[in-house]
Amino acid sequence: MKNNKDLQRLLMSLDGKSYGAYKEIKGSYSFKDYVIEIQHVQGDPFASPSKVRVFMPINVAGVPNTFIDSKNKCIAAADFLTRVFAENIEKLYNGVRGSGKSGMICIARPSTQILERTSVMIDAKQIELRCEVGLPAAGRRVLGKAAAYILCEALPKIVEASLYYKNIDGSKLQAQVELMEDQAFIRKELINRDLITFIANGSILPRKSGISELPLKKGVPFRSPVHLEVEMNLPYRGKVKGLGIPKGITLIVGGGYHGKSTLLQAIEKGVYNHIPSDGRELVITRDDAMKIRAEDGRSVAKVNISPFINNLPNGKDTVKFSTENASGSTSQATNVMEALEAGSKVLLIDEDTSATNFMIRDGRMQKLVAKEKEPITPFIDKVAQLKLQKDVSTIMVVGGSGDYFDVAEHIIMLDSYHLEDVTARAKEIASEIGETRAAQNDKAFGEITHRILMKNSFPKGDKDSKIKVRSLDTISYGDENIDLSYVEQLVEINQTNALGAILDYMVKNIIDDNHTLEECVSIFEAKVKKEGITVLSSCSGYSGNLAMPRAYEVCCMINRYRKLRIK
Repeated sequence: MKNNKDLQRLLMSLDGKSYGAYKEIKGSYSFKDYVIEIQHVQGDPFASPSKVRVFMPINVAGVPNTFIDSKNKCIAAADFLTRVFAENIEKLYNGVRGSGKSGMICIARPSTQILERTSVMIDAKQIELRCEVGLPAAGRRVLGKAAAYILCEALPKIVEASLYYKNIDGSKLQAQVELMEDQAFIRKELINRDLITFIANGSILPRKSGISELPLKKGVPFRSPVHLEVEMNLPYRGKVKGLGIPKGITLIVGGGYHGKSTLLQAIEKGVYNHIPSDGRELVITRDDAMKIRAEDGRSVAKVNISPFINNLPNGKDTVKFSTENASGSTSQATNVMEALEAGSKVLLIDEDTSATNFMIRDGRMQKLVAKEKEPITPFIDKVAQLKLQKDVSTIMVVGGSGDYFDVAEHIIMLDSYHLEDVTARAKEIASEIGETRAAQNDKAFGEITHRILMKNSFPKGDKDSKIKVRSLDTISYGDENIDLSYVEQLVEINQTNALGAILDYMVKNIIDDNHTLEECVSIFEAKVKKEGITVLSSCSGYSGNLAMPRAYEVCCMINRYRKLRIK
């Protein structure tokens, strides 16, 4: 294997040549006691930066085995090292100027969530780091001396400051690893105790702003109502008390701007683990919880929405409902049924982002419009059936419909971010006023139909099937854009990058006209569980900018592909 001196000499010899000469540096080079591999060389200074991988043996890095002796710990440690590397780029590298992306050194920047990533991966033998480097140019001529500085001096300096345990803050790494273990413990306890979510007292739920994931500096610390407070004895933090929301139907009520949506947003993001400084690091929600909302204009492919919508005036089939432009009510019914089809047992709903006629039909409207003239059975008449017949729980923010008091089991009220259990008072009010509407539902919830994907939904040619991630919420697939704007539990573009790679992998290797959507995603999950996130490497060109989404977001992506066909 060539070494760093060979790479330096080669780069110097390329100085002044046309940019294409950089192709000669592709390959692996030994640096001290680790290897830098130039995996892909960009063809132009304005193209995506070159892909570089670093391989360092675990014994060389010196990371204590107690920090990496389980998968959860490896994910936490790898996530931490990604953040350290990103910080050290800022601290230790002044940059090199030139054309296009010249001089760029970057790594996929993480959000405040701890996710399984391809930026840094750790196993029993080694640490693998993936980053990108913009090879420098003057116009379209090689800047060999500058490239030698980047690859042979600057990058190794950043690598050694980020991956050698002796050079990082070991106490912070330990804190993140131990936090991950505590979070995993709580997740198991949620199942053992029939809880949906746990929110530790002292958590800071409000964010700095609507576009920031940083905690609000003077945010009101969270405090659980006494009647819903539970205690967890965590492996590292010991005894921690907080709100434990049980399985069933829970309402979050209160005046406007008092924190209802902030609480629900913390719960919906609690399906992921958070870093120690997030403020929501001990906000843990069952990982099968799905945020449900109206989504006007989305496409729908043969979804059984008949539990909610029947007897449309135009005679349209709602057992195999399809449309290119769903309304508010049909889109929300679709989102509920797709979540159930994907296996979700927890629905999270905010009244503000729901279709009113899907959620409620009050007594006065019932008297004006006869039941046989109304095709929609509102959610209020199905939510109890979901719990009793399908074991599906619901947490819902309600600000304007007290009719839900009749079906709710727990009602918590927010007043200036302070929580109070008002279940008894709400039930008393409901009893005093009496029934204001008649229930309009059958005894059975209805069927959840599992749909088989047709392979010919997806383009075959390389050009037609090209996948490009445009943003956090947009994937370009051939001549179609998959719109994920309302898939609210996606938290960073690295997950969207992974969704694009997963789509490519599933179309090529799994979808076959015989398996349901849920089965296809389960097959993929089993592959990842066995082989790790590197399963996607063949589809992503060894990209370091992937972070694992949940199976539910994979289902959301496929369901929003407008050319999807169902067998």
